[in-house]
Amino acid sequence: MQHGDIVLTYPNFSFDIKHCDSKTQARIGELKTPHGTIETPNYIFCGTKASVKNVSPCQLKEARTDIILANTYHLMLQPGADLIEKMGGLHKFMNWNGPMLTDSGGFQVFSLGEGTMANEIKGKSNKGYDNKSLLSISEEGCVFKSYFDGKTIKLTPEYAMEIQRKLGADLLMQFDECTPYHVDKEYTARSMEMSIRWGDRSLAEFKRHDNGAQAVYGIVQGGVYSDLRQYSAEYTKDRPFFGTAIGGCLGGSDQEMYDVVASSTPHIHPSRPVHFLGIGQIKDVFRFVRLGIDTFDCVIPTRLARHGTAFMKGVRGETINLKNAKYREDNTPLDESLDIPASRDFSKAYIHHLLKANELLATQILAQHNIATMNKLMREVREAIKSGTLDSLEREWLV
Repeated sequence: MQHGDIVLTYPNFSFDIKHCDSKTQARIGELKTPHGTIETPNYIFCGTKASVKNVSPCQLKEARTDIILANTYHLMLQPGADLIEKMGGLHKFMNWNGPMLTDSGGFQVFSLGEGTMANEIKGKSNKGYDNKSLLSISEEGCVFKSYFDGKTIKLTPEYAMEIQRKLGADLLMQFDECTPYHVDKEYTARSMEMSIRWGDRSLAEFKRHDNGAQAVYGIVQGGVYSDLRQYSAEYTKDRPFFGTAIGGCLGGSDQEMYDVVASSTPHIHPSRPVHFLGIGQIKDVFRFVRLGIDTFDCVIPTRLARHGTAFMKGVRGETINLKNAKYREDNTPLDESLDIPASRDFSKAYIHHLLKANELLATQILAQHNIATMNKLMREVREAIKSGTLDSLEREWLV
């Protein structure tokens, strides 16, 4: 892979497409990294601060997790990339020996500057963010105040790549600007063009230190505008990125989000892995594997657990809320078929009690259960793509 003076070969990485669905763009792939090979489609669980909330690495493995991610922005502030590098990198630091991804930090930085942006892009809460933290955005990068200690920090494409290199994850993201939903097309176009220039700077910085241990993804931007999405997708196709991520503003509805992805995927590199940033409900998995998405990430499995909610196959709305009174005397487990203690060994009545008593064990049980459920979903989705039964599987999961 090359563009101009930048040539990247990724000798320790590969993505091999093993099967393509005859009716959709869904596909089965093998994604090889220095820390192992995973089958796709797959789900990447969020270990934001080098920890998947309420679940240990051995519990992740018990729940049959293949790959996780960590967050550049939060880790650069605490404990700092230099310390993590000194400790042997993220894998050793958090005792996770499987594949790992880091984002570039851009989403978090820009959500600080736009009070509603996190909600508008992903439907996530931004409570606790100081929307005056982002001090400036320029061609050079962005300047913001640390929420951790108030220090002023300048984050550039070069610095974002340096931090990710020190963190040591397998898969990295270029630095990009995320635009909120309410900005106009002219601003979105200017932002996308700047993200393209930042992408080239990210690649150049990555190449300077490339030792074969990491691979970098380009990010498709362009807001809700299909022509901008096409332009940005073709940019990523033209550059020597290992993979492609679809990010930025995804609209204000499920239909707009679908249209954003549908206008992006036909123009990206067809043989590279495709990641969908920050999206991952059960309905999303079925919808977007059909458009060729290979990996998803979302905080929702562990976030729902912290609110007493469990993912369940074949229930209306994908979830049940264990705080509800109807579970007070329900002696059935969450899902014995998962064959892990969290889903097999505790009654819904017990979990209901733990939640009412504010016992932390409740969220630990629900977090591991939700992760195991999403991993089961992905295994069944992969089998359904191979056998051409994705439609019937979707009817089993979604009521």
